[in-house]
Amino acid sequence: MKLVCLGLNHETAPVEVREKFALSEAALERETEMLLSAADVLEGVVLSTCNRTEYYAVVNGGSGVTELEDWICQQREYTGAREGLFYNHHARGAAEHLCRVASGMNSMVLGETEIFGQVKQSYKRSLESGATKGVLNKLFQRAFSVGKKVRTHTAIQEGATSVAGASVELAEKVFGKLQGSSVMVIGAGEMSRKTARALQSRGASSVMVTNRSFDKAIDLAEEIGGRAVPFQGWEEELAHLDVVIAATGAPHFVVKPAHIEAVRRKRKFRPLIMVDIAVPRDIDPAVGEIDEVYLYDIDTLQEMADQARKRREEQLLLCEEIIREEIDKVTLPAVND
Repeated sequence: MKLVCLGLNHETAPVEVREKFALSEAALERETEMLLSAADVLEGVVLSTCNRTEYYAVVNGGSGVTELEDWICQQREYTGAREGLFYNHHARGAAEHLCRVASGMNSMVLGETEIFGQVKQSYKRSLESGATKGVLNKLFQRAFSVGKKVRTHTAIQEGATSVAGASVELAEKVFGKLQGSSVMVIGAGEMSRKTARALQSRGASSVMVTNRSFDKAIDLAEEIGGRAVPFQGWEEELAHLDVVIAATGAPHFVVKPAHIEAVRRKRKFRPLIMVDIAVPRDIDPAVGEIDEVYLYDIDTLQEMADQARKRREEQLLLCEEIIREEIDKVTLPAVND
């Protein structure tokens, strides 16, 4: 019996590949069930975010990694190149990797906070479905303890600690201060909520929210003191916007070149900042070819993350020390063979 972790993230795969492996909230439960039905898999947790898809499993016999990789690719109908795409960890290495993920040390934006909640939600889903037992229960509980300790005893969170915060910083970097600017957030999920709050805190004078479910758009708009826009009419607002941040769960492009072309004259060709933080992407890359549009997808945030990383790298050694000390307290005899 052995503990393994197999995954891909922003360091190993570009966004166009990550989006092929990304799983919606609704699909994660089914994916976990199918993982447990695979041969030799005794326990399992599936984690999928905009920057990573990872499988934690306790397998019986063999390394399990090759079989798991084949299974994942078959599930996603992926036939592209695999070299360097996936990473894998075993036993203690898998445990330490999970702790780094939960602590925000392995994120695009070093020290981001969203990942902690995402890991907890993934674990909760598997726990409630009976997909975890002694090994993964013990491991994930320890990882949560490590994540809290890292954030309490280090400065890993200084600066932009989330993709939402980094996207707002990017808009400011290109557009200038957001005071007096008009912004639209497409999508009303948790990422959109965090982004909208960040926009509000930076002084955006007008924040609009649009979503396929108008009730959710209304709820978020009321929460931030903004305005809800029906999804059927969001294109009309483009004539007045300065910044658009897209973060829906749609499986296809929501914003296309035709949407921008239709309002260019009304906008008098003013600059338009567009930030796409969704995976799969919400904004057609061809939109960025329009002269006055400045389009940035989630991979662009890596540049900002690198700047923050330079300020925080000295904290990583302290974080690693905490992880080693905490993992030393965990006895996993069944997975250390």
